[in-house]
Amino acid sequence: MSGRSILIAACVAIYFFLMLPLLVVFPISLSSAPYMQFPPPGLSWQWYSRYFADPQWIDATIRSLQIGVATSVLALVLGVPLSFALVRGRFPARQLLDRLTMAPIVVPSIVYSVAIYGLFAKMKLIGEWYGLALAHTVLALPFVVLVMIAGLRDFDRALEQAAEGLGASRLQTLRRITLPILRPSLISAGLLAFISSFDEVVVALFLAGARMTLPKKMFDNILMEIDPTIAAVSVMQILLVAIVLFLMARFGRGLSATAQ
Repeated sequence: MSGRSILIAACVAIYFFLMLPLLVVFPISLSSAPYMQFPPPGLSWQWYSRYFADPQWIDATIRSLQIGVATSVLALVLGVPLSFALVRGRFPARQLLDRLTMAPIVVPSIVYSVAIYGLFAKMKLIGEWYGLALAHTVLALPFVVLVMIAGLRDFDRALEQAAEGLGASRLQTLRRITLPILRPSLISAGLLAFISSFDEVVVALFLAGARMTLPKKMFDNILMEIDPTIAAVSVMQILLVAIVLFLMARFGRGLSATAQ
């Protein structure tokens, strides 16, 4: 067996090992047992019913969706112009601005959470959903910028020059030529920002206060009691992420854009 075959086999084995928890959580979410048991003694939808019948779970889910959408919009509003500046701008502090934009990826979440908690406590934003959206925007911004930079580097500027040569203003060129061509990158960037916010728990533990987000609710429930409702919620989160990845593959640039 060649070294390449051994490497492929090892990667496949590691991949399936990492995916094993998914094979466990799906059956547990359908378990008829009153506690977590694998394999389940029978199948039942009772834990999904309990989730939908519990106002606390529903409120936490709606709040996470609200924060995720707001984060996605804010990250796009800030990230798209920033990406244009980093790719097409020529100013002395461009490299410094690029490093600062990527800093949230490097800084540990717990360090960022402690720092933002001190700031938001003075601004009385603890427990407010829009405070969490602002904090999540900082974390999501690098993903938006990475995807948009990849899209802008592949963009053929001759199309803009042709439009301007035919009499289009810069605003018309941006609205009718540039942004429509960059639509796949915009979709991917927005979806990545949404997922990064929806699944975030560390910042939520500091800033959410008594008002739960879905990840914080799951964390608190694990501390108090563990029942298969957690598995049912986890399955729905996995399905949501799978839908987002499908949308990115179908309408966006996909994850490959961030790797370029």
